Amino acid sequence: MDKVFKALADSSRRQLLDELFKKNGQTLNELCEHLEMTRQSVTKHLVILEDANLIVIEWHGRNKMHYLNVAPIGEIYDRWIGKYERHRIEALRELKRKLEEEIND
Repeated sequence: MDKVFKALADSSRRQLLDELFKKNGQTLNELCEHLEMTRQSVTKHLVILEDANLIVIEWHGRNKMHYLNVAPIGEIYDRWIGKYERHRIEALRELKRKLEEEIND
């Protein structure tokens, strides 16, 4: 999970992921159109994203296609966000229950 957090720490890499979310399955050239950096820099960012398993590479003939892999982000959600969200939902349910009891009394 450390690799995922490291990959997500950079705004350029987050922008690459956002572009893949908008249109999954893009070539390096297509991804470069959205960033103000060299192809070499974009390639370095893509290697880090691939190492973190946030993107998957597939070859379609001579084209190297980049696809978003949302599974690691889902794991972050489950581990770090979901459990905190559950407590808020439970607190709201309890508040609603108490308010309804007061109204009915």
